[in-house]
Order: sequence, then C-alpha cells, then structure tokens
Amino acid sequence: MATQIKPQSDTRRRGTTQASLAGQGLAPSGTVHWNLVAPALIQHAVRRGEGRLADRGPFVSVTAPHTGRSPNDKFVVQEPSTQADVDWGKVNQPITPDKFDLLLADVQQALNGQPELFVEDLYCGADPAYRLAVRYVSPNAWHMAFVRNMFIRPESAELAGFAPNFTVLHAPEFQADPARHGTRTGTFIVLNLAKRMILIGGTRYAGELKKAMFTVMNYYMPKQGVLSMHCSANIGPAGDTALFFGLSGTGKTTLSADPARALIGDDEHGWSSEGTFNYEGGCYAKVINLSPESEPDIYRTTQMFGTILENVVLDDDSLTVKFEDQSITENTRASYPLNYIENHVPGGRGGHPKHIVFLTADAFGVLPPVAKLTREQAMYYFLSGYTAKVAGTERGVTEPQATFSSCFGAVFLVWHPTKYAEMLGRLIDEHGANVWLVNTGWSGGPYGVGKRMKLAYTRAMVHALLEGKLDAVVGKPDPVFGLSVPTAVPGVPSEVLDPRGTWNDPAAYDAQAKKLAEMFRKNFEKFEGADEAVKAAGPTG
Repeated sequence: MATQIKPQSDTRRRGTTQASLAGQGLAPSGTVHWNLVAPALIQHAVRRGEGRLADRGPFVSVTAPHTGRSPNDKFVVQEPSTQADVDWGKVNQPITPDKFDLLLADVQQALNGQPELFVEDLYCGADPAYRLAVRYVSPNAWHMAFVRNMFIRPESAELAGFAPNFTVLHAPEFQADPARHGTRTGTFIVLNLAKRMILIGGTRYAGELKKAMFTVMNYYMPKQGVLSMHCSANIGPAGDTALFFGLSGTGKTTLSADPARALIGDDEHGWSSEGTFNYEGGCYAKVINLSPESEPDIYRTTQMFGTILENVVLDDDSLTVKFEDQSITENTRASYPLNYIENHVPGGRGGHPKHIVFLTADAFGVLPPVAKLTREQAMYYFLSGYTAKVAGTERGVTEPQATFSSCFGAVFLVWHPTKYAEMLGRLIDEHGANVWLVNTGWSGGPYGVGKRMKLAYTRAMVHALLEGKLDAVVGKPDPVFGLSVPTAVPGVPSEVLDPRGTWNDPAAYDAQAKKLAEMFRKNFEKFEGADEAVKAAGPTG
C-alpha cells in the first residue's frame, strides 16, 4: 500500500517552541498553522477544497463574486494621531474608532471559531531601515500562500525573534453589518494606522491583501522622507535603475520584465536617500491573453508549482489554462515569487533612477508614442496619472473613457497627491533623472478604428531611451500637448512617431486631440494650488 503524504501541520512557529496570537487579540479554538512553506500551504488548500491544481502545477482559485478590488469599501479610522495627515474623501473614507472596535471584536470572534487558522510572518520593504514586520492571519491556506509569494519571506532563523509591528486579520467569509460596523456593504478593508492593523473581509479577492499594505506604506514612508511609488523597477547591465509608472493595463509589469535588465520589482517601491527598494518579494501580473511569444518570462511563471492563478478558466480535460477566456473576469491574475523571473535582483534594491517612464494606454489615439518631459511636465503628468479605458465595456459606451488617477495610483494614496508630487520633483532635481512619457495605447485612430501600438515598437522605444540613444535626438514639439517627441528611434518606423500622421483624417485627429487636452485641463482644476510653472506645463493646444 502506498504511503499517504500528509500536509505539514505545525502548530508552532517554525524556529521556536512557543507561538501565540494573543498580541492579535485571538484565542483560537482550532488548529493554528504557523509559517508553513509554499508546498505545505498548497497541500492544505487542495485538501480544504479552496481551489485546484492546473497542468504543470500552479494553484487556481476563483474569488467570485469579487474578482477585483473594492475601493468603495475601504475605510481609514479617523483618530487624533493621524487625522491631520490623511487626505479624507472618496479614497480615504473615515470610520470612527468605536465602529472599528466593534468590527475588530466580531472579526476576532469569527477567526477564533475557525477549525483552522494559517499565520504568515513576513516583511514589507526590502530595505531593513524602512520595512514593516507584518503578521497575516487567515482561515484560508491559499490566501497565505498568496501573501507568502507577494511579500518578503524571513529566513528560518529570523522567525524565532520575529516581532510584528503590523497585523492583517483576514476573514473572507465574514460579512460586516453596515448598521453595526459603519461600513458601506458586507465587504470591508479597514485601516487603523494608530493601532497598526488592517481588517479585511467579505471578499476573497487576494489583491486586497497586497494593496492594503501598499496603502499603509504610502502613509508611513513619506513621514520618513521616502517617496512611496506605484511603479515597477529594473536595473540595466551598467547598474542604471529605471522606474515604470502606470495604471493597470498600461504595460508596467510587461515592460519591466525585460530579459536584458534585472527586475527589482513589478509594482510597489520606495525611493529613499540611499536609492530605490521593492516593498514586495513577488509579482502580481495580469494574464488575460498571455502568450509565450509576447511575454515569455511571465508565461513561464504560470507553468510552475507555487504560482497562484486567480479567476482563470481551465480546460476541463487537460486542465491547461485558457488565458484568452474572460468568462469569469478580464482581471485574471498570476501571483509568483520574484525569483521565478530568471533575471531578477535578489536583494530587491537599486540605486537612484536614471530614467523614469510614465506609461499610458491612450485609447483616444492622440498622444505621441514616446516623449521626453521637462521637470514641470513630469510633475503635471504625475499628478494627472492619465490612461484611458476602451469602449464597449458598458451598454451605450461608444468611445474611450479617460481615467485620471493621481500619481498613477490615487486609490492607494493617504496623503494629498501634491505631497508625493513635490517629493518626486525634489528627487528628480537631486539625482538628475530623465523623465519620459510612453503611450502603449492606440495609433492611427481611437479604439475601434486604430490599432494598439505594437509591443515590439514600444520595447524598442523603451530600450532606446534607457540606453541613452534618444539623448542626442532632436525633439519635435507636439502642437497640442507641448511634449518633445523624438524624430527617430532605432527599430521604429518614423511615421509611427507622429500620431497625427498615422490618422487617415488629420482633422479628426485635431478634434480628438483638443478634446483630450480639455479633459486634462478640467481634471487639473483640482490642483489649483499647484505651482504656476507646473500648471503651465499641461496641454497647450
């Protein structure tokens, strides 16, 4: 008879003989699994029916009905020690300490009654001078495998003395009562910066576990003089660091995972007086329509055990992933450790960036594919955080929808956006970074008429600017947006560089460009207090 292999089930913390959740206000009645490694967590997840294994070994879980973040259900506790710092409003909705305490007590009670709890002690921040020591607690093994992928895993010897200075309590099946707890719905992501605690519930979507900590870092890092950034980062052979800012779908993960450059991280970083550092130890890539030809490095991770795939569809017979299938959601994701990318930076740290790239997917088809920005333009486009969503996602929507997200991550900011922009401007001045705008969106017309910029062209532009090949190229001013557009880029047809020339109807381009320029101006009205030179750096046409 074959020997049955049982999942690792250690009720102690690895590396010590004692472990307690008393510091988190928990007294579990069931089994507590401490700091299990990925294979053990996946074994437990399969045993518990939390998902299944796909061909080649990645774990697949479906998080419906929530297949994306719930930003309208995020709250920040309004209390005296942080009240003056927070930019209160739609992003940072206030909740009272009393309501938080009620919710905390009910979440603790729900977790205490679980037959099993899984605990992971992890670091957020690759620079020891700034990192947080975070304790995650969840009833689900796969969610703890996710955070183990996404954050920095302490060495076994470190776990014995691990002292968390932040706690995340995760109760995905627990539904809040809006009348009792002060939430909007049964779903909640509540940050208490004074108590250094996050409560997450009413949603299985794993991205909440990652982004909630990013929001926390966006509060604490500026207090220590560190710019907190929603960007990817990599390093070239000459030791030159580059940052890539961009909203979802603009190519941030794709363009930073470059075989010719070592990946620092794909999403969240700090920029301190010593250089840049990753907050995470893993990557969280969109995988809709993923192919081995277009994105070989990322595709390879989806064929590996330990990777977690969210909301992808499997072929019933072969259990292979149908990356093109959007029947669950368009927001399909892969979570994998950073070392699954062959060319990565093990320490998660780099120098001061030589180049900063703002990525936008302009579905209006009017922004130039690449342009160099002045310092003031960099501040303007950073505060604007523009991209565009394509038409056809809702009934009656027949044209692209402009999206402005300050600092390319407004929903994760805690301070007012101008604080982050001022820090960026100061760091650009101090370290002489070049700033570029790269449009990965449409050319030759808007969505539905033109075509998406070829990835090969975008890669060629990015390689050229990172290698300094555009430094001496004379720029041509864009008549509407006032940006300096290179007239030649190696590997890119010259006609592609002039967006107006790619349209069959130049008059239609002019009208569309003026329309987008007016959207920029209208959006920037909320930054009326910005420096006059920055306000003047916007569209001129």
